[in-house]
Amino acid sequence: MLTRRHLMAASAASLAAGVMHPRAQADWPNRPVKVIVVYPPAGGADTTARILFQKLSEMWGKSFVIDNRGGAGGTIGEAVAAKSDPDGYTLLYDATAFSVNPALYPKLSFDYGKDFEPVFLASLVPNILVVTPSVEAKTVADIIELAKKTPGGLDFASSGNGTLQHLCLELLKFMAKVPINHIPYRGGGLALNDVVAGQVKYFFSNGSSSVGLVQGGKVKAIAHTGKGRLGTLPDLPAVQDTIPGFEAYEWNGVFVPAGTSPEIVKKLNTGLNEVLRQPDIVARFKSLNIDFKENTPDEFRAFVAEETEKWGKVVREAGIKLG
Repeated sequence: MLTRRHLMAASAASLAAGVMHPRAQADWPNRPVKVIVVYPPAGGADTTARILFQKLSEMWGKSFVIDNRGGAGGTIGEAVAAKSDPDGYTLLYDATAFSVNPALYPKLSFDYGKDFEPVFLASLVPNILVVTPSVEAKTVADIIELAKKTPGGLDFASSGNGTLQHLCLELLKFMAKVPINHIPYRGGGLALNDVVAGQVKYFFSNGSSSVGLVQGGKVKAIAHTGKGRLGTLPDLPAVQDTIPGFEAYEWNGVFVPAGTSPEIVKKLNTGLNEVLRQPDIVARFKSLNIDFKENTPDEFRAFVAEETEKWGKVVREAGIKLG
């Protein structure tokens, strides 16, 4: 006959393995949920995370708390999330770096493929090449020419080692064959602030976080890293108009630690898809140059796999090294 101690031990073991009682799954969430954003406040990932989870909080009447853990290209926050209990009360809100870091950091304490479950693709947005207004260049060709003429090359900010902003400047350096110096920051907001102040003059900024500054004349936009034209900046050309094949989008997505209940994953995915149907969110995202569409965990998993293959190849072929 099982004793009370045996029952308690068995219950604890089940929870440690990520197995939840059906009632606990149905009641989720019944306490605040921590959302680890792997970048500091004010950047693109932080902005979209706060928009989405504020709306989800309003819809569900539950608390989702943003926890910014910036640094090391997102790996600091990722490591915390990977070691968290798979109980649905710690979420990871990550960006393109999730698909880049496996090629850049081969000796991490966690495994992207094994330690996380994809839940939801939240956004897809191009970067915008912005410069301090005092910079005379107006086109990508001007930037290339300026880089060639500047002793030692141009100093470009990035959101951190291994971020899409880092990859974009490395791609420009590689594809245009120009000297560029990488100046990594601990997040896009910090880098953008210094571009406004003129402390660093060049930056591939997240298109959602910089559009207001472009429209307000605080920074000057040169080109964007997507295709076609942007709804908010219809006169802004794409980098690929000058450098064929240059294309890069920053995506944001929600993950949970591996072992999290499928019921919780499904409920969270359903809720976030519902957020994207709200008229105010649709309007807000469009105003920030954010592309979005409803998606399932399986669709997001396939997307992450494609992005990981793509950026891994770029890292290897471009010989990108961390600064």
